[in-house]
Amino acid sequence: MSDIKLYITPVPIGNLKDITLRAIEILKKVDFIIVEDTKYSLKLLNHLEIRKPLMSYYKPKEKAKTAGIIKRLKRESAALITDSGTPVISDPGYYLIRAAIDNDIEIESLPGPTAFVPALTLSGIDFNSFTFLGFPPRKTGDLTKFLTEYANVPEALVFYESPRRVEKFLYLAYSVFGERQFAIIKELTKKNENILRGNLKDLAHILSKTKLLGEFVIIIEGQKNPIKSTIKIESIQDIYNHFKKEHNISKNTIKDIFMKRNDI
Repeated sequence: MSDIKLYITPVPIGNLKDITLRAIEILKKVDFIIVEDTKYSLKLLNHLEIRKPLMSYYKPKEKAKTAGIIKRLKRESAALITDSGTPVISDPGYYLIRAAIDNDIEIESLPGPTAFVPALTLSGIDFNSFTFLGFPPRKTGDLTKFLTEYANVPEALVFYESPRRVEKFLYLAYSVFGERQFAIIKELTKKNENILRGNLKDLAHILSKTKLLGEFVIIIEGQKNPIKSTIKIESIQDIYNHFKKEHNISKNTIKDIFMKRNDI
């Protein structure tokens, strides 16, 4: 049996060659592996020819599964991994780490990949300081309020978003932030990696250049100057009116973007 410890173990965000030698060593020596999605993680583990007992640990069931994992961690060592990147960062893990601390279980965190760091370096946006915001709210009202809170923040803003919502997110970001530089980096380290850079005011043209598929990191530059005037947004109709007046984008086009996922 190996030393009893919980290892927070990053895995590649795309290219399997990016896994570290130390991560492989840990995955080979622990007694079991805590994974976000067993089918997804098996692809990596099979590639590495590692055979270990797996325990699933995903967001809707984090609290329910934590107690059982802690009980096992009192007698066995484990590695915590997620589908990609570093655990706990916009991924499951917080409740387990907190419980391990409360139960005096030793924890070790390995350095490794996380998507927003290489995305920042590729963006071309000043990120001397930045605010990482993870996945934003889904519903239009909640998202509008969320973005408005960061409208005057001078730091670059970093988001994760799904391909189903990225278009809606960007149009709403423009309606709140106005003209700002942004970058979309999708499928980092994978065969179809792609980077789109430009100004939010040119969204329609920029988004026409790519299929909105894959995993996205979105970076929007911070507010460089005090806002002299803001767009008044109190309803979805205000957004329709803004894009029609300023950019001649029809209500039906915006309505399709905002309502096709039924999360308005």
